[in-house]
Amino acid sequence: MTTTATAPPATAPAVRRPWIVREAIGRFGLIFLLVAPIVVFAILDLQSEGNLTRLSNNLFSGVSNGTIIALIAVGYTLVYGIIELINLPHGEVFMLGSFTSSQFLTAVLGIGLATSALGIAGGIFISLVVAMLVCGTINVLIEKVAYRPLRGAPKLAPLITAVGMAFIMQNVGILWLGGSPVSVPDLIHAQQTVVTVFGIQVHRSDLLAFGVTIPLALGMTAFISRSRLGKAMRATAQDPHGARLMGINVDTTITATFFLGGLMAGAAGLVYALYETTIWYFQGFEGGLLAFTAAVIGGIGNLRGALLGGLIIGCVQQTSDNRIGPEWTPAIVFAYLILIMIFRPQGLLGEQTREAG
Repeated sequence: MTTTATAPPATAPAVRRPWIVREAIGRFGLIFLLVAPIVVFAILDLQSEGNLTRLSNNLFSGVSNGTIIALIAVGYTLVYGIIELINLPHGEVFMLGSFTSSQFLTAVLGIGLATSALGIAGGIFISLVVAMLVCGTINVLIEKVAYRPLRGAPKLAPLITAVGMAFIMQNVGILWLGGSPVSVPDLIHAQQTVVTVFGIQVHRSDLLAFGVTIPLALGMTAFISRSRLGKAMRATAQDPHGARLMGINVDTTITATFFLGGLMAGAAGLVYALYETTIWYFQGFEGGLLAFTAAVIGGIGNLRGALLGGLIIGCVQQTSDNRIGPEWTPAIVFAYLILIMIFRPQGLLGEQTREAG
């Protein structure tokens, strides 16, 4: 009788999943990074003042300021999602939006007309529409003149062109209103307190910021997710060659994307002008840099991520200005960016990138 030796069943090698550990560390580290400063300041306020009024006002003002950054960030993330290009002149488009809206209110409508015949709300609404259309048109011209001829070129070429366009538009701002900050008439009495809720002072400027940003954000989100053009934009962002094969006019879609981004920058320009009551040519560089940081934090290419990143940057900026000092704010904002990228490189809501095909 012969017996056949049977080999012991092979044991499957232990499955190592270091990515699970990294994901857990990144998730908990990110939560700690976002929550820990709030907890620390809350404890300090309770010890020194016995309430959380100061912290609450910091966060509310930060969210209010962050709405401006969020609107600008939407333009960055839309363009990057479609053609994977950092549209550097976008900050200057925002600056021209402030110039256009303030000049339209003061020179075209006139202060008396804007505050009496049309009413403050009517004058602001008309200026908002004009600024949005002007900035949308400027953004489309940038795409047609600076980017479209270089669409097949190496990525460095349109990037350098974008830098050049940003400097050109800065000089347009200097020629328009000069190199010094210019005051904007305080039509809405921006710092006047409307109501106080649990110690949080709500100013007229806050109502303006929320009144413009919330409808535009909801409308843009609905447009991207439900409209025919929005679906074409998402298809182009995923695979432009496949979109062409499906009959989508990619050039028209890209132009529409730049126009929508310009609309958001124009709206942010009007809110900034009436919010800060001071405009100048260099505000585009500063605002654009913060907005791009917000887009990266939220997840570049993700619309909701850009909005979330703008609100976070606004809170960090306002808290730093109030508690540490405005001279330290840029360093703190970008330190926050670096830390968030370490824990979650794809951004808070995940980076929507084009699938490799």
